[in-house]
Amino acid sequence: MSGAKSRQIATLEGQAWLQDPALHKVLEVLGGESGDATRVVGGAVRNALFARPVRDIDLATQLSPREVLAKAGKAGLKAVPTGIDHGTVTVIANGRPFEVTTLRLDIETYGRHARVAFTHDWAEDAARRDFTINALYADLNGKIHDPLGGLPDVAARHVRFIGDADARISEDYLRVLRFFRLHAEYGAGALDPAGLAACIRGRHGLAQLSAERLGQETRRLLGAGYPMESVAAMADTGIIHELFAGMVYLSALEKLLRIEAALALEPDAMARLAVLGCAVPEDADRLLARLRLSRAEHGRLKAAAAHWRDMTPALGEEARKIELYRGAEEVFRDRVLMSWSKRGGGAGDAGWADLFAFPARWKAPQLPWRGADLKRMGIGPGPRVGAVLREAEARWIAAGFPTDKRALDRLVGEAAAAISG
Repeated sequence: MSGAKSRQIATLEGQAWLQDPALHKVLEVLGGESGDATRVVGGAVRNALFARPVRDIDLATQLSPREVLAKAGKAGLKAVPTGIDHGTVTVIANGRPFEVTTLRLDIETYGRHARVAFTHDWAEDAARRDFTINALYADLNGKIHDPLGGLPDVAARHVRFIGDADARISEDYLRVLRFFRLHAEYGAGALDPAGLAACIRGRHGLAQLSAERLGQETRRLLGAGYPMESVAAMADTGIIHELFAGMVYLSALEKLLRIEAALALEPDAMARLAVLGCAVPEDADRLLARLRLSRAEHGRLKAAAAHWRDMTPALGEEARKIELYRGAEEVFRDRVLMSWSKRGGGAGDAGWADLFAFPARWKAPQLPWRGADLKRMGIGPGPRVGAVLREAEARWIAAGFPTDKRALDRLVGEAAAAISG
């Protein structure tokens, strides 16, 4: 592959993100004698071709890290050797950081790490990457350079490993999950057969990865627009069981996706994870360990899994208010979606939709007292204040959340008498 000539097949000329002055400055400074020794690479080019938002912009260069540092410094740009052993220098222009990595070969890989050698050959650099749709480069003028045939795969919405799929996976087993995630985000039609077969063979390598990395990739997979085909393939091949170490509820996830479409909801990875992987609170504990969830994410899954069976369109107005007061809006909606997805009622069911929309019609009030308020009313001291407050809250909820001061004072009095009695 050394010496292979890149083919200029398409252009991104005129796209707004490519006209950014900071990006232009860096590409001009690092252009080298050819004028295009440095190019945009990977996700930015891919997303532009798929008409997706372009956010992080990474650059690849024929210049050595020392040359990058020297040229950036001479032009007055701050340059930080953030990963210089692997050829990466972060160049900052107009307050914006750009990771600039020298073209390289991975001589030997160790999971996420590798022993590298630098090269001037764009095709050799492309060959070390994961998927053909990620091995595309764009120069300052927007011309796309495609050493490995990624553009036809973009046109076909086909996610394909570069070279030998087994070798790419053995370099980093997270690529098993990336294969399914990228198909969910960009693919259409059947998954690439060779890639799928390699993922099946490499699935046990997921056990070598940190829970944090598995969790990050799972969030991105479940946050894709329509992940059902990928998730179903992972279930059919046993890969998702390697990941979750428990039951998964595919039909519930499929129904949730139909509900989201009917209600015009944005993808919510945690809501989808709750429906797909949880039936009881202990499932949330297992996913906490498997995917290194944050405390907030774990709490959300556990709350959703605790009482979702109580949610039904048959709930009366007062019962809905109590559920919403005790669980907050997010928990209320999560429980509705779990129950709706796992039980009866079509995606367009008006009763379920009305229940889901209830938080938009009624906002749960705050508890009208604090401990200090009860102390001013002569209740106390010590643990009795908390006991009376809890009793008063229960009576206030049962009374329908009144706001009248006379009614509130009466409830406190009744609570205090009950605790004393």
